[in-house]
Parts: sequence; C-alpha cells; structure tokens
Amino acid sequence: MNIVIVESPAKAKTINKYLGGSYEVLASFGHVRDLPAKNGSVDPEANFQMIWEIDPKAASRLNDIAKALKGANKLILATDPDREGEAISWHVLEVMKEKRALKDHKIERVVFNAITKQSVTDAMKHPREIDGALVDAYMARRALDYLVGFTLSPVLWRKLPGARSAGRVQSVALRLVCDRELEIEKFVPREYWSLVATLATPRGEVFEARLVGADGKKIQRLDIGTGAEAEDLKKAIESADFTVTTVEAKPARRNPQAPFTTSTLQQEASRKLGFAPAHTMRIAQRLYEGIDIGGETTGIITYMRTDGVQIDPSAITQARKVIGEDYGNAYVPDAPRQYQTKAKNAQEAHEAIRPTDMSRRPSDMRRKLDADQAKLYELIWIRTVASQMESAELERTTVDITAKAGSRRLELRATGQVVKFDGFLALYQEGRDDDGDDEDSRRLPAMSEGEALKRRDLAVTQHFTEPPPRFSEASLVKRMEELGIGRPSTYASILQVLKDRGYVRLDKKRLHGEDKGRVVVAFLENFFARYVEYDFTAALEEQLDRISNNEVSWQQVLKDFWRDFIGAVNDIKDLRVAEVLDALDDMLGPHIYAPREDGGDPRQCPTCGTGRLNLKAGKFGAFVGCTNYPECRYTRPLAADSEASADRILGKDPATDLDVIVKAGRFGPYIQLGEPKDYAEGEKPKRAGIPKNMSPSDIELETALKLLSLPREIGKHPETGQPITAGLGRFGPFVRHEKTYASLEAGDEVFDIGLNRAVTLIAEKVAKGPGGRRFGADPGKPLGDHPTLGAVAVKNGRYGAYVTAGGVNATIPSDMTPDTIALPEAIALIDERVAKGGGKPKRGTKAAGKPARKAAAAKPAKAEADTQAAKPVRKPAAKKAAAKPKSDASSKARAPVTANAKTSAAKTTKPVAKKSAGKASG
Repeated sequence: MNIVIVESPAKAKTINKYLGGSYEVLASFGHVRDLPAKNGSVDPEANFQMIWEIDPKAASRLNDIAKALKGANKLILATDPDREGEAISWHVLEVMKEKRALKDHKIERVVFNAITKQSVTDAMKHPREIDGALVDAYMARRALDYLVGFTLSPVLWRKLPGARSAGRVQSVALRLVCDRELEIEKFVPREYWSLVATLATPRGEVFEARLVGADGKKIQRLDIGTGAEAEDLKKAIESADFTVTTVEAKPARRNPQAPFTTSTLQQEASRKLGFAPAHTMRIAQRLYEGIDIGGETTGIITYMRTDGVQIDPSAITQARKVIGEDYGNAYVPDAPRQYQTKAKNAQEAHEAIRPTDMSRRPSDMRRKLDADQAKLYELIWIRTVASQMESAELERTTVDITAKAGSRRLELRATGQVVKFDGFLALYQEGRDDDGDDEDSRRLPAMSEGEALKRRDLAVTQHFTEPPPRFSEASLVKRMEELGIGRPSTYASILQVLKDRGYVRLDKKRLHGEDKGRVVVAFLENFFARYVEYDFTAALEEQLDRISNNEVSWQQVLKDFWRDFIGAVNDIKDLRVAEVLDALDDMLGPHIYAPREDGGDPRQCPTCGTGRLNLKAGKFGAFVGCTNYPECRYTRPLAADSEASADRILGKDPATDLDVIVKAGRFGPYIQLGEPKDYAEGEKPKRAGIPKNMSPSDIELETALKLLSLPREIGKHPETGQPITAGLGRFGPFVRHEKTYASLEAGDEVFDIGLNRAVTLIAEKVAKGPGGRRFGADPGKPLGDHPTLGAVAVKNGRYGAYVTAGGVNATIPSDMTPDTIALPEAIALIDERVAKGGGKPKRGTKAAGKPARKAAAAKPAKAEADTQAAKPVRKPAAKKAAAKPKSDASSKARAPVTANAKTSAAKTTKPVAKKSAGKASG
C-alpha cells in the first residue's frame, strides 16, 4: 500500500479515484504545525531556533496518517507545487519521524500542476526528494514575519493606543495607499485650456484636430494657462484658412498579452468582473480542485499560485487547434508563441494559469459551474487562447494641418487608427485602470497634402489638472508587483487584512486610507523608516528568493535583518506616549490641520477659541482634541481638508431660529441644532447622525432639518393605540412599536414611510420571533438541503448575513449578496467553515460523512504570516506550567536544510488543548 498526502479532502477523493486501490490518499487540511503565538517561538540568540507546535485540529489527522503507514511501504508527499506546499510536506514528514511511524518506508515527493488523471499519473512516475532550499525559504519568511509581528505590534499597542498591529509586507502596502492619499491632499490643481477644431474635407467628412503649435512654437497640453491666452488663439483660428500639410500613415502591430499569472488574474478579474482578489482566489481554488465532468471530478484549470507565463507545449497545440476551428487559419500564427516571465525572481514559476483542456469551451462549461465560476473560467480560457493568436495589424495615421490667419501661422494635428486585421482582438482586449479617452482609436477620413479644409466648429475648453487616482485593488497589486513587494500567494491576503483592520476602506472600487491606517504609517515612517521603505522591502524579498535558490543561508539573512531591527525597537522603548503623539502631530500636521480660508491659525480650537488642537489617542484610535480638556470637550477625527474638519452652517431652523450646523466629531460627522450657549444650563443641543449613504459635503438645509426631526411619529398602531416611530439607528433606518424594531427594506424611506407600511413591517417582525421582540429566532430564507447537515438557510445576524445548516454558521463574504446567493455557494461556504474548524455541527448530524464530534477541522491552508494579527497571549496558570518540565513543553530548532542534508533536528511539541489568542502579523 502507498500512502499519498495532499492538502484538501476534495483533492484527496479525486486523486484516490485516479490512482486505484493500491493507493490511499489522505488530506492534511493545509498546514499541520506552526510557531506558537507567544514570545520565544523564534530565538534570535540561539541562531534562530524555532519551536513548532502541532495544531490541535491537525493532531487526529496526523494520527490517521501514522496509523495508515503501519501497513504501507511508501509515503508519497503530493502537496501543492510551491514553497508552502513544500513546507507542508516537510512538516508532515518531520511529525511522522517524531512519532516513529517511519520504518523502512520509501519517502517520495511528487508535484503536479493540474488535477487531471494524466497529470497525476505522470507525476507519480517522476518522484524527487523534498526541496530543502524551498523549505529554508519558508522557514526564513515565517521567522521574519513572526519576529516583526511579535516585536513591532506590542510597541504599537503601548505607544499608539487604538492601533492593532503591523506586518512586514502589509505595512509597506498600507504605506502605498497612504502615500497616495498624501499626494492627493498636497495636489494643487493647475488651470489649462484646449482648443479643438471640427474640420470638414471637400467631400463633407468631418473630424477633429487639436491645436499643437502657434507662431513657430509647440503647444503642449498645459501651455495655454489662462482664458486670455485661449481667447487670443480662438480669434486667430476663427479667421484662419486651413490646409492639409502632411498625411503620414504607419503600419503597426499589437501583440497579445501573456497567459495569466496570479497577479495578472487578480488584476483583470477586478477590472472586468469586479471581483476582489480574495474572491478570485477562492473561485480559482475550486476550479483547480475540480468539478464533476462525466461522473469524474476533474480540475479544469492549472495551479493558480504562479509567477510563470509559459504553458505546456501540448496545451499550446490544443490552443492553436481551437483557434483554427473557431476563427480560421488566418488567426493562427506561423509559430507557437513563447513567453518569459518579467518577475525578478519567479521562484513560483510553474506554468501560467490555463484551462487543463482547451477544448472545454466556456459555453460548454457554463451549465456545470455557478455564475462566478463560469465568469472566471471564461476569462482564463479567453486569455489563454488569445495569447496564442495572431497579432493585430493596425494603421496609425497622423495629419498635420496649417491654419493661416493674416501674419499668424497655427498648427493643428489629427490622429487616428484603423484596424486592418483584428487578430487576437477578435477575442480579447486587456482592461485598463484608467478611463482616459484614446484619441488614437478614432478613424480619420481620407485626405491628401495641400487639400483645403473648412472649419465647422471650435471647442475652447477650460480644464484643471487632477490628482493621481487612488489605487484600485487591481492597480495596487500591479504596483506591488512592479516594486517587488510581496509574492503572488500573498497579494489577496494582504489586501484583505488591510480592510479587515480598518486601515483602508473600499469605496467605488478605490482604496481610501483611513485615519487609523495613516497614523500607523506615520508612526512607522517616523520611528521605523527603513522597514517601510519600498527598496528595502523589495531587497529583502530578493534575499528570501536567493534562499530558495540555495544561494545564501537563511540564518544569515535573519541575522542581518534582526541586528538593525531590534536596535530600532530598543531606541523607542523609553519614549512616552505623549512624545510619540507630538512627533506624529508634527508629521501629520498638513493632513490634520488644513489652512483656514480666513488665514487664521488652523490649530485654534473652534469651540473655546483659546485652546490649541493636537493629536490624542483613545481606545478607538487617534483623534484631534483641545488642550483645554476637560473644560473644553471639542473633538473631531483626523481630516484631510478644512471642509471635512470645520463646522459648516447650513442655515436657520425656521421653528427655533437656531443655526443648523454640520459638525465633525470624533466618531464621524453629524448635524447639530445651535450651539451649547443657545441652550439652558444642563441642556444639550439636539444632534442627528448622518447616514452612511450621504456625504457630509452634500447635506443641505432641507435634508438636515429632516434628520433632526427623527425619530418621528408615523401614527398610532391600530390594535394597541401606541405610537409607531421611524428613526435612524446604528444598523440603519427602522420603525419601532413598543419594544419591536423592524428594519426598513429597499424602497422604504425613513422620512415618508406611511402607517400602513409600518404596521406591515412590525407585523412581519412579530411573526419572526416569540412575543414580537427583535431578539426572536429568525428562521431565515431557506435555500435547500445540505448533503449531510440538513436544511440550509440565509439569516441576518448581529455582524452581518450568514448561511447556516446543522448548527454550522458561515459568514457570507462581502463579494456575495445574501439575496442572490445560491445553494451550491452556501454549501461551499458551510463546508469550508467545517473544514476550518469554525463550525460545530449539532449532535446527531454528520460532516463530510463522519460523526460531528469527530469531524476533522482544518487550519486555513497557506495562511501567510502577513495576514495574521498579533495579539497578546494569556499566560498559563502557574499550576499548569509546573505540570511538566520545561524541556517537555518545547521543541528544538530545525537544523538548516541544505541540498545535501534533508534531515532535520526540529522536534514538535505536544499538541496543546486550546489555541493561543492570536498570531503574529507579517
């Protein structure tokens, strides 16, 4: 018997069918060991010895593997073909050695790039040993991320209350977003004018030409800076005669893009499909692990974590055949196209992401996939086929025109482009991050030199330069890749952790740096500048890649990093919080204290007039407060401009004649009626929150008065005679009757909802729970049945929508909508939750065919340390600590793995009963 180890149970089931009865395929459910989330797991003073701890959820699975080995003669490690997969295989092997489960067993490592019968059987014929250099690279990255997280995050907690954590790569990605915010804030618009004439040929064909020169001088885009200059040129053009000077047509070729890598797939799925990178990777994982085709589960794309752009020759042959069948031989190039990666060190350079069988056209697969899977598969298929198609042939035409007005001579230019042969453009065109108008794509009428033209119109337009756009998720991934920051398998998780921690927010597909994130970046730039520099981070990534190529020792890389890093940490240990805040106050001054329109001191307190504003730290992060606290309680959040931070008077309330003011508070903008001085002693001004879907700058007096009128009485309940009111709460608009609250649905307006509709909503809410209370059980929206856990339903919880079955709850990701989620998607989420150990089926139900109390739960596979939040770890009780000698509670460090020495001294600790509170952020 041969024992094969893979990562996921779905993959195990599929591969077992491929290999037959002489093989038993078991799943590790991802990583089985990790560094304990406590100080001392990596010891820099002992040549970076590392303590490994078995994940409690993995203990039973490792025991199953050890038992299976008793009747076997070979252990085949077939985890994913990248650095993390290599590390999982090494961890499993080390645990089996410690359990003494290996006797005379032959150990083999096999990798396959696709889950198809041919790929798997071919891989079994070409085994190798574990790649020690890849394991060393994993060790170095894991140790670095641990050391940064567990050293830097506590400094953040102590010196910057409200901050959560900082990571090695995550912090640099955050800096990119925050630096862009700073560019936008510092940007000063510049006025410029453009003159575009609409001209006609003698045959009546019209086209546009732009002014590019006057009186022998070239005119660039920003050269016409005032309306007076534009008016002078306008008069000259209006009186001018136009003649074609030159017509130049040049042939051009446009080549197709390479097949997808991990990063380009994430970018294009974001542009074309609106998918978040994390969602793209979830779907790609499912397509890789396989779907049922003709009664057999088959992977339909190749491995999705890759830097490589090359594809297998057999796949190229298939693609060329498909192109000939679907588009004709003219679209098949004479020779196959070969691509080379542009990455500086593509250590994950497997094949590009492609369909495993090019003959599976998207139209044929659509009925076998859910909506998002079908969209992503089609994108991958189209990109792969297009990459092997003939180039597009274009003709680019430039027409120069002379305009004579008396003694003045002006020059205009028209450009256009004609597609002579569409080639790959017949199938695919890559998306763009900007929406700029492409003048070159316009088609020009036929013209000849010396031909006279007539002016039909003249557009004189004022423009202002715009600041650089905020990053989209796609453009941030692209920028990180260009700078060499992070690696393909980490991009999605880095973006997700920045959003989860509230450091950035996604608004209209653009990433906005939040105040919390900006303060963290300012702290790091002020006290740890070197470690958030782009060049330093990229250079460190190159060093880590050199480890994977067996060019440098992993301990040496760690020593070089740690020496300077711990020195920087020690330098600020004695700094008081007030000193840190003062430094950040100075650094963030231009962002926090925008110039006042009246030229006054931007730090003067607007409430008391005598105090000065400065940066303060609270439980929920940094904010701006008055130095006269507690006598003056003025506070506001950090603001990017004076409009956001200053009070704005909208007008007078007709009922009270008091000012209606938009104010900026510590927890966000709000509306206030009058000032405290307008009220009797002990009485507070009336306030109203601003709904999330309203911008404070767009609020007008009428809307503000409506918000101040809330909660409003709609009428009396027909049965009880008690009032029904409408208002805005923490979770949005609602109607209330006695103790029953009902949220308003789409189409309902809190300002004009009528009594009949309100009574209906209250009645529906009462029907959902006992006694009509808002805490009653919600049966949810039924979707169907789970294969083993019973009925599946969509419910709304305190923290958002989720799906549930058999006592297992799974949060619905932000990229899915509760109203449209389908049963297969819900089942996948629930199964993923069970696999991760986050859900515990009710007694009597089964998960994955096993009793619920024995259902294996998995640690999320390949969780990059960059995405793990460092949190304080509770110390064990003294009694427990004394239960065993210290030497039994820890394991020795793993010795360096080299090309010649594959064994290691790393020893695993005994599985712990309960996981620690948190992990280091990387």
